[in-house]
Amino acid sequence: MADDSPASHRRDPIKSSVGNVAAQRRRQKAVTVGKERRESLFRAKRLCRVGATGDGDVSVEENDMITDEEGFLLDAQTSSAVGELKSAVASQGKGAMQKRVNALRELRRLLSKSEFPPVEAALKAGAIPLLVQCLSFGSPDEQLLEAAWCLTNIAAGKPEETKALLPALPLLIAHLGEKSSLPVAEQCAWALGNVAGEGEELRNVLLSQGALPPLARMMLPNKGSTVRTAAWALSNLIKGPDPKAATELIKVDGVLDAILRHLRKADEELATEVAWVVVYLSALSNFATGVLVKSDVLQLLVERLATSNSLQLLIPVLRSLGNLVAGDSHTTSTVLVPGHEITDGVIKVLVKCLKSDHRVLKKEASWVLSNIAAGSIEHKQLIYSSEAVPLLLRLLSTAPFDIRREVAYVLGNLCVAPTAGEGKPSLIEEHLVSLVQRGCLSGFIDLVRSADIEAARLGLQFTELVLRGMPNGDGPKLVEQEDGIDAMERYQFHENEDLRNMANGLVDKYFGEDYGVDE
Repeated sequence: MADDSPASHRRDPIKSSVGNVAAQRRRQKAVTVGKERRESLFRAKRLCRVGATGDGDVSVEENDMITDEEGFLLDAQTSSAVGELKSAVASQGKGAMQKRVNALRELRRLLSKSEFPPVEAALKAGAIPLLVQCLSFGSPDEQLLEAAWCLTNIAAGKPEETKALLPALPLLIAHLGEKSSLPVAEQCAWALGNVAGEGEELRNVLLSQGALPPLARMMLPNKGSTVRTAAWALSNLIKGPDPKAATELIKVDGVLDAILRHLRKADEELATEVAWVVVYLSALSNFATGVLVKSDVLQLLVERLATSNSLQLLIPVLRSLGNLVAGDSHTTSTVLVPGHEITDGVIKVLVKCLKSDHRVLKKEASWVLSNIAAGSIEHKQLIYSSEAVPLLLRLLSTAPFDIRREVAYVLGNLCVAPTAGEGKPSLIEEHLVSLVQRGCLSGFIDLVRSADIEAARLGLQFTELVLRGMPNGDGPKLVEQEDGIDAMERYQFHENEDLRNMANGLVDKYFGEDYGVDE
């Protein structure tokens, strides 16, 4: 079977100084976004403080931070609660069922009490085998819900604590089925989402045990809470790096229609989780990307970007848009046709994000624009003539470093014509001259001075364009005025061979012994 990862079917990179490196970074972004999600707006694993039914007898605001003394007490209470559960599981006769539910509820209450629940104490006391017993088929819903809730919060713990759930996974997956009540199915999906959020190894276990199809079917209805939890769990389950799960998900009957319906009609909270599913589908699977671009998803993403001010929603929507544009030449040449309403809409929403006060939106919008700018001449002209360029120029000189690097890709690609084969690219002189006259060179020279290898390479590549392409041989003079010679000479003995050769080659070629003789 052909490799379905984006690395094997990616649009040919422009053999240029700046080139379409942005598209090649699509998969890297997909692999790293999980970490970003955990550290910023989203957590890959989520503690359940209020259950799937909306119930919860522990205040979310209270007791988040506990003292050491309170921690010792909580551990002792948890060990005792597991002991009570063991006794309840062993008991028979009248009242045994209610005794189990009460014991489970007490353990769940303790595991929900703090942002850092006493998982270790629960595991040491032997909670997992007891909770697995409580998940057995034929048990009342209240018992199943409490047991799944306990497992959800244990799975939100440290990696080794999450792995302790392995014996419970088959039953958690089984309770996703249509015979389960919605609250029980949703709580089990939450627990499995936490397990999937731990890493590739556990994701593979879940996939091999058949977790994906029932989770996918849970996305199909319009029931907000259930769909939201299922979408979040799926985004954890398919996040790769293997594209197989993403490809399998988009092939499930009804999933594409459900994605489109939720993006079109759902509240922002649900749309956010569905957008994260689209992020991983479009980042990891070319098959999924091909299916998505033939649907209305691009239009729906643009509409969400245009109408929403929710940072949590805008980030995955922007990322999805960038992935789709970076997917293959069909997307940029056939879907984003200059002059079409959808294309104008894309540029407008990206301009909106460049104007945002949120740095992450500026960075994401610049990344999307860099993918469009790596396309055809028409796409380069589309960006060049838009409101985006003055915003990008300002960001290149004033924004934080990570945004300036993304902006540099956009501006660099605007100046280079697509070429096939090796060798230096053709320049788009009009774009280069205009951007240099508007002051962008100093920003690129600053990148040359950067300790970041990628940024320094970008700076040197643009400097080469200026040295080679400015009319009347003005390039060297302009570079010298920005202290570009000094910036390049820093690489004379640099440890990176590529940068060293590039910088030394430019200095030798354009600033050799004859430089300035005519003057």
